[in-house]
Amino acid sequence: MRSEYDARIKTLKDCLPETRENRDRLSFAREDEGRRRPSPDFDLTEARKELRNLEFKRRKLNAAIQETNYKHRVDLSGESMNLNEALEMRKGLNQRIGELHTQVVKSAYQQVIYKEGRDIIEENEVTYADSVKNLEDARIAFRELNRQLRRASFEAVVDFQDE
Repeated sequence: MRSEYDARIKTLKDCLPETRENRDRLSFAREDEGRRRPSPDFDLTEARKELRNLEFKRRKLNAAIQETNYKHRVDLSGESMNLNEALEMRKGLNQRIGELHTQVVKSAYQQVIYKEGRDIIEENEVTYADSVKNLEDARIAFRELNRQLRRASFEAVVDFQDE
C-alpha cells in the first residue's frame, strides 16, 4: 500500500505546475507543439488537496508500520528482537556481504611486487578460503534472517484503515 501511495503522490506532483519538470511548460510557455495550459477537467486546487490528503495518509501508514515493527518480535538464533531491529540487522548484513564479496575478489590474487631483480609476494590479510567461508556464512545468516522476516510479514498486522 505504501508504494501505491508513493506512486499516486508522484503522479499528482508531476501534474502540478510548481514541479520542476513542468515549470517550463507553464501556462503560455512556447514549445514546438504550441502553448500548454491546464486541461478543463484538471483542477489544480483539487489536485493539491488530494496530494495533501495522500501525503497525510502515507505518514499515518508509515507510523502504523513502524509501531507494528516495534511490537512484533522474531526469533533469530535463539535471540528475540523486534522487526525494526531485524530490518536494521538485514541492512547491515547486506552491506557486510558486499564488503566480504570485495574481500573474496581481492584475496583471489596475491600482490606481486618486482623489486631489485626479484618478486616480493605480499600475503593477503585474509586467505581466499577464509574469505569464501566468511562470505558464505554471512549469506546463510542473511537467508535465515530473510526467512524470519518473510514469515513475520504474514503474521504481523498493521492497524491502518484506508478509506
